[in-house]
Amino acid sequence: MRRRQHGFTLIEVLVSLVILGLGLMGIAKLMLFSSHANDSAYLRSQATNLAYQMLDDMRANNAGLASYATTFADPPSPAASCVGTPCSNSALALFDVYQWKLRLDSASTLPGALPLGQGQIVTVPVGTQTQVTITVQWNDSVAQNSLNAGDTPTQQIVLESLL
Repeated sequence: MRRRQHGFTLIEVLVSLVILGLGLMGIAKLMLFSSHANDSAYLRSQATNLAYQMLDDMRANNAGLASYATTFADPPSPAASCVGTPCSNSALALFDVYQWKLRLDSASTLPGALPLGQGQIVTVPVGTQTQVTITVQWNDSVAQNSLNAGDTPTQQIVLESLL
């Protein structure tokens, strides 16, 4: 008489565990990849918001547009506060740039700051208007390395407008 086998054999259980383990590792890798992509998108959106904030400040102070010009190399130099006290258009522009540069760099620990964030503003008179180019750059090496996007850890956005 042959015995009937009941249940699973040890080999069947081990094979199913290996398959389940490979599937779970794949899901974990997908979640890690998704997390890095999400972080990169968050930084890009923060950079865009910071650029538009500066553009709004410049629209509000149209008479002081020439004083907004700054380069990546310019550190945030403290300016006289224009909060609660009246100040000239150029002083307001210097104060706006100072506050903006502080918000850009994550070393300032302000919310929404970018890792190694820097900003540049170029103003060029064009007839009766001024062409403004705002460039925000930051280090996105964590996401770029995990996404295999090449050797471009520095990302940037450029915003151009006529004021």
